Amino acid sequence: MLLVVLCVLTPLAYAQAPSPSGIADQRASAVTQVVLGILSYARWPVEPAQLRLCIVGPTQYTDDLVRGTTQATGRPVVVQRLLADHPDIANACDAVYIGKLTGDERSRLFASLTGHPVLSISEGGDQCTVGSLFCLRVGDEQVSFEVNLDSVARSGVRIHPSVLQLSRRRAPES
Repeated sequence: MLLVVLCVLTPLAYAQAPSPSGIADQRASAVTQVVLGILSYARWPVEPAQLRLCIVGPTQYTDDLVRGTTQATGRPVVVQRLLADHPDIANACDAVYIGKLTGDERSRLFASLTGHPVLSISEGGDQCTVGSLFCLRVGDEQVSFEVNLDSVARSGVRIHPSVLQLSRRRAPES
């Protein structure tokens, strides 16, 4: 199901040749669809009535996410921006979307999340080796992601096997 949703929605985001600002908007929209897809296939030990997604650090693709949204299941997604050093981030967030952080900020963030069921998604770079559950790969043609299985196992959040399989698919080389 997730594969179908991601395959159908992602190419639609790139169907026309828009202006540079249009491309940025389309990438933000495609990232939103992938993030919502990932979140919809995650299960927390205690399912929240509304999902609290926190954006941490400067990001490129969160314009759509910041507006807040509703998952396909009808569950609202409440989005807020927090600093990486927020003292209660593990209790204030069910999921964190991580932008650009220094190595020290990243280390402190993941230390504060340890032992708490918080799903983490990094916007880009090589962060999948340093604690994020999911790492987005935003390209001209599609948004894909990698999964850090070790981080998933330690997170306390269960991820549907279909999402883990989907992450094995590679984006076409440009």
